[in-house]
Amino acid sequence: MTIRKKKRFIAGATCPQCKATDTMSLFIENNVEKVECVACGHQMAQPEQQVVQSTREKELVIGVFKPE
Repeated sequence: MTIRKKKRFIAGATCPQCKATDTMSLFIENNVEKVECVACGHQMAQPEQQVVQSTREKELVIGVFKPE
């Protein structure tokens, strides 16, 4: 079963394949963060370990709430 959550669009992002701007959406599927171009369907995925390190490094976070 594929678990797919709500998509969030990335303002100003350009698709590396079709070069369209403002068409990239971010979503999490099976605990993997993915980015997809809604214009051409190009997808990119990043393993969870890299996602946590790259997105949380520069934040000033007191705690991260992970609902179960």
